[in-house]
Amino acid sequence: MSAEERKITRDDIIPMEEYGKQRAERRTAMSALKRKRRIEVGPFATFYFESYETMWQQIHEMLYIEKGGEEQIADELAAYNPLIPQGRELVATLMFEIDDPVRRHNVLARLGGVEETITLSVGGETIQAKAEEDIDRTTAEGKASSVQFVHFPFTDEQVAKFRDPATQVLVGIAHPAYGHMAVMPSEVQATLAGDFAD
Repeated sequence: MSAEERKITRDDIIPMEEYGKQRAERRTAMSALKRKRRIEVGPFATFYFESYETMWQQIHEMLYIEKGGEEQIADELAAYNPLIPQGRELVATLMFEIDDPVRRHNVLARLGGVEETITLSVGGETIQAKAEEDIDRTTAEGKASSVQFVHFPFTDEQVAKFRDPATQVLVGIAHPAYGHMAVMPSEVQATLAGDFAD
């Protein structure tokens, strides 16, 4: 995949009337795709690994729901293009999904700086996550956002390891208030291997 294909442009946005007709079918297909791009870590953290396709869908959903028209398009492109992996990285949206609002507040209040404790371990080699720049994900009071955006930068050697089905990949959060780790399922690993450019 070339660099040009890793950015959504105005030309890639279809008319909302057309999207509306395709929406149910596209959402069903995206749900199946996303199942192969997610991993739960601990009791309520889920990583959703993003791609050109997931971001294309997200932009169209925002435009369809909010109905902001042409003026909204540039904002959505600016918000979601940075989350498309660029050849030597994986990009994930991390969501802390806690239904009870009181419990959610209490947990997030203890998770300040969690974005700095996220790692991928590829065959025993640790890759430190980099939080999406220009978005502050922890408040001055130390409360974490329930949604975090993180990038995992890879070297060529790490990409080769990741692409090997025999390599074990671990996703970890090492925050004092939330220390959990999970083995990436082989189906997810195989899917994400396609995010790297050749």
